[in-house]
Amino acid sequence: MKIIDANIILRYLLKDNLELHKKSVPLIETNRVFVPNEIAAELVYVLEKVYSIPKKEIRDVLAVLFARGNFNFIDKDVILSSLEYYSGYNLDYADALLVSYKKIQKAEVLTFDRKLLKIIEDI
Repeated sequence: MKIIDANIILRYLLKDNLELHKKSVPLIETNRVFVPNEIAAELVYVLEKVYSIPKKEIRDVLAVLFARGNFNFIDKDVILSSLEYYSGYNLDYADALLVSYKKIQKAEVLTFDRKLLKIIEDI
Protein backbone atom coordinates (compact mmCIF):
# COMPACT_ATOMS: atom_id res chain seq x y z
CA MET A 1 0.00 0.00 0.00
CA LYS A 2 1.12 3.55 -0.75
CA ILE A 3 0.32 6.79 1.05
CA ILE A 4 -1.20 9.35 -1.29
CA ASP A 5 -0.86 13.11 -1.01
CA ALA A 6 -3.69 15.59 -1.45
CA ASN A 7 -2.14 17.20 -4.51
CA ILE A 8 -2.43 13.97 -6.52
CA ILE A 9 -6.07 13.55 -5.57
CA LEU A 10 -6.78 17.20 -6.32
CA ARG A 11 -5.24 16.98 -9.80
CA TYR A 12 -7.24 13.80 -10.41
CA LEU A 13 -10.53 15.40 -9.38
CA LEU A 14 -10.11 18.93 -10.67
CA LYS A 15 -8.31 18.27 -13.97
CA ASP A 16 -6.93 21.80 -13.68
CA ASN A 17 -3.49 20.74 -14.88
CA LEU A 18 -3.86 18.21 -17.70
CA GLU A 19 -0.27 16.98 -17.48
CA LEU A 20 -0.56 16.24 -13.76
CA HIS A 21 -4.08 14.89 -14.18
CA LYS A 22 -2.80 12.32 -16.68
CA LYS A 23 -0.08 11.31 -14.21
CA SER A 24 -2.58 11.07 -11.34
CA VAL A 25 -4.94 8.67 -13.11
CA PRO A 26 -2.77 5.54 -12.99
CA LEU A 27 -1.54 6.42 -9.49
CA ILE A 28 -5.10 6.50 -8.19
CA GLU A 29 -6.69 3.86 -10.35
CA THR A 30 -4.03 1.12 -10.19
CA ASN A 31 -2.65 1.36 -6.66
CA ARG A 32 -3.90 0.53 -3.20
CA VAL A 33 -3.58 3.90 -1.50
CA PHE A 34 -3.77 4.93 2.11
CA VAL A 35 -5.34 8.32 2.83
CA PRO A 36 -4.37 9.68 6.26
CA ASN A 37 -7.12 11.61 8.08
CA GLU A 38 -5.04 14.75 7.73
CA ILE A 39 -5.00 14.39 3.95
CA ALA A 40 -8.78 13.92 3.85
CA ALA A 41 -9.12 17.11 5.90
CA GLU A 42 -6.73 18.95 3.58
CA LEU A 43 -8.77 17.86 0.55
CA VAL A 44 -11.98 19.18 2.07
CA TYR A 45 -10.32 22.45 3.07
CA VAL A 46 -8.74 23.09 -0.32
CA LEU A 47 -11.87 22.20 -2.27
CA GLU A 48 -14.01 24.47 -0.10
CA LYS A 49 -11.72 27.41 0.64
CA VAL A 50 -9.49 27.58 -2.44
CA TYR A 51 -11.85 26.31 -5.15
CA SER A 52 -15.16 27.46 -3.56
CA ILE A 53 -16.85 24.14 -4.20
CA PRO A 54 -20.11 23.74 -2.26
CA LYS A 55 -20.04 21.36 0.70
CA LYS A 56 -22.60 18.95 -0.74
CA GLU A 57 -20.62 18.64 -3.96
CA ILE A 58 -17.43 18.01 -1.96
CA ARG A 59 -19.25 15.34 0.02
CA ASP A 60 -20.60 13.67 -3.11
CA VAL A 61 -17.31 13.63 -5.01
CA LEU A 62 -15.15 12.51 -2.09
CA ALA A 63 -17.65 9.88 -0.91
CA VAL A 64 -17.60 8.24 -4.34
CA LEU A 65 -13.81 8.41 -4.57
CA PHE A 66 -13.24 7.20 -1.01
CA ALA A 67 -15.65 4.29 -1.47
CA ARG A 68 -13.35 2.79 -4.10
CA GLY A 69 -11.94 -0.53 -2.99
CA ASN A 70 -8.35 0.60 -3.40
CA PHE A 71 -8.72 3.58 -1.01
CA ASN A 72 -7.82 2.77 2.58
CA PHE A 73 -8.15 4.76 5.79
CA ILE A 74 -7.58 4.28 9.49
CA ASP A 75 -11.37 4.19 9.79
CA LYS A 76 -13.26 4.60 6.51
CA ASP A 77 -16.63 4.72 8.31
CA VAL A 78 -15.51 7.77 10.30
CA ILE A 79 -14.29 9.54 7.16
CA LEU A 80 -17.47 8.86 5.18
CA SER A 81 -19.66 9.80 8.14
CA SER A 82 -17.73 13.03 8.66
CA LEU A 83 -18.45 14.04 5.05
CA GLU A 84 -22.16 13.64 5.81
CA TYR A 85 -22.01 15.73 8.99
CA TYR A 86 -19.81 18.32 7.26
CA SER A 87 -22.37 18.92 4.53
CA GLY A 88 -25.56 18.27 6.46
CA TYR A 89 -24.98 20.22 9.66
CA ASN A 90 -22.99 23.18 8.35
CA LEU A 91 -19.94 22.14 10.34
CA ASP A 92 -16.33 22.58 9.42
CA TYR A 93 -14.70 19.28 8.58
CA ALA A 94 -12.70 19.01 11.83
CA ASP A 95 -15.89 19.31 13.89
CA ALA A 96 -17.61 16.81 11.61
CA LEU A 97 -14.79 14.36 12.35
CA LEU A 98 -15.38 14.80 16.08
CA VAL A 99 -19.10 14.11 15.66
CA SER A 100 -18.29 10.98 13.66
CA TYR A 101 -15.84 9.72 16.28
CA LYS A 102 -18.57 10.21 18.88
CA LYS A 103 -21.18 8.41 16.81
CA ILE A 104 -19.11 5.54 15.42
CA GLN A 105 -16.45 4.91 18.04
CA LYS A 106 -18.49 6.14 21.01
CA ALA A 107 -15.67 8.53 21.88
CA GLU A 108 -16.23 11.23 24.45
CA VAL A 109 -15.72 14.61 22.80
CA LEU A 110 -14.51 17.45 25.00
CA THR A 111 -15.22 20.91 23.64
CA PHE A 112 -16.38 24.39 24.60
CA ASP A 113 -18.14 24.75 21.21
CA ARG A 114 -21.85 24.98 22.07
CA LYS A 115 -23.03 24.33 18.52
CA LEU A 116 -20.89 21.20 18.35
CA LEU A 117 -22.08 20.03 21.78
CA LYS A 118 -25.70 20.40 20.68
CA ILE A 119 -25.13 18.26 17.60
CA ILE A 120 -23.25 15.66 19.62
CA GLU A 121 -26.06 15.51 22.18
CA ASP A 122 -28.63 15.02 19.41
CA ILE A 123 -26.95 12.01 17.77
